[in-house]
Amino acid sequence: MTASGGAKLTFLGAVGTVTGSKYLVESGQRRILIDCGLFQGQGELRERNWARFPVDPKSIDAIVLTHAHLDHSGYIPLLVKKGYPGSIHCTDGTSDLCSILLPDSGFLQERDAEYANRHGFSRHKPALPLYTMQDAERSLKRFVSHEFDRSFELGGAKVRLRRAGHILGAAIVELQIDETKIVFSGDLGRPASPTMLPPRQIEDADYLVVESTYGDRRHDQRSPADVMAPIINRTANRGGSIIIAAFAVGRVQELLYYIYQMKQAGEIRDLPLFVDSPMATDATSIYASHLTEHKLRSVDIRAAFSSARYVRDVEDSKALVFNPVPKIVISASGMATGGRILHHLKHLAADPRNTIIFSGFQASGTRGALILAGADRVSIHGEDVPIRAEVVDLPMLSAHADSLEIMDWLRGFQRAPRVTYVTHGEPLAAQTLRGNIESELGWNCVVPGYGDEVALPRPDHRYVGLERANGR
Repeated sequence: MTASGGAKLTFLGAVGTVTGSKYLVESGQRRILIDCGLFQGQGELRERNWARFPVDPKSIDAIVLTHAHLDHSGYIPLLVKKGYPGSIHCTDGTSDLCSILLPDSGFLQERDAEYANRHGFSRHKPALPLYTMQDAERSLKRFVSHEFDRSFELGGAKVRLRRAGHILGAAIVELQIDETKIVFSGDLGRPASPTMLPPRQIEDADYLVVESTYGDRRHDQRSPADVMAPIINRTANRGGSIIIAAFAVGRVQELLYYIYQMKQAGEIRDLPLFVDSPMATDATSIYASHLTEHKLRSVDIRAAFSSARYVRDVEDSKALVFNPVPKIVISASGMATGGRILHHLKHLAADPRNTIIFSGFQASGTRGALILAGADRVSIHGEDVPIRAEVVDLPMLSAHADSLEIMDWLRGFQRAPRVTYVTHGEPLAAQTLRGNIESELGWNCVVPGYGDEVALPRPDHRYVGLERANGR
């Protein structure tokens, strides 16, 4: 624990990578964990999920979530299983989405472990799930939801959740602790998103933790519909199917909206459209119950979301995999790290008539990143699968702010933070954003490393920086 002179911040994830988001804030005898995400991607990152947690879970007083994506929430069932005794605080939308995301994560891990044991391709004997569906459901009893913009107390600390615009329920976290205001951007959405409301502007912070997923690049400014229409049509003309790897929360719903619009305008062939993801199916219904958090009208939701056939049953999913009729299939996971998308890729990727579309960020080491990089084959369920289908990336569909949009959000601060910590980005993205912040805004900026601890003195104390991470 910390001395009484100020708080301490430890970076337990989302540094050097876009996954595993975890930030531990300590002050006096209080410990608050901001986000509790899974590491995804390369094996060395995933191994961190199995490692001993850096502090005793029983010593953590509270968890506050920025949003529901598994790289921010997916470690919660395991932390509860390891003895975390407290509550998980988040918005209503995040709580609703976690109620489907976390049990689904546990179910998939159980199924993948069973599949690995049955086919003998795991190096672990036996392969075990990180946690089970039952573990996840047990953790849901700890969730406490809060409204946007209404502050609440956490044992002497004060928290306020501001709209981040990334997905339903996504929040920027304002934490007031030990007379110090710390702001965590979470994943910032895009100001001109067709479906989500823009991020809330924050005016001041003593310390800021900002994401940098796209800190080194701009998004393609073309309309997603203008790019998707010719891809879908040329695939249909050669008798192929389109498989879209999409994040079940946010991306699937946006894709349904675009595809519906294109069909209504006669811009694409009227191919059968399937959503092969029970989690995406449930998430889609949740969007209809949170109309104040996005731009879609109820009539748009009914029309766009009912235009697809939703596949829940495993046997129906298997039948869809082998259905030869040209079609559009949206399935999870978005980085092709697991889920039903893998079965579609195993069956469709070798046929040059088909097209594989990726609709969001692909973390280094994931199958999605390998396929986009031009791999001629990838391993799926222990098998080498050749990649002969057309491969397309649609980065303009990203729900993350790009480098210019992040900088515009930062320019809205009326008072510069004493230190800005750049996280949740791969090394080049984080360092590029750091350079832009320092050169354009003149702020004191740090890119921390995994496990780094920094002191956060009260505003009337002189800050002592993290010299190693700051490259000095």
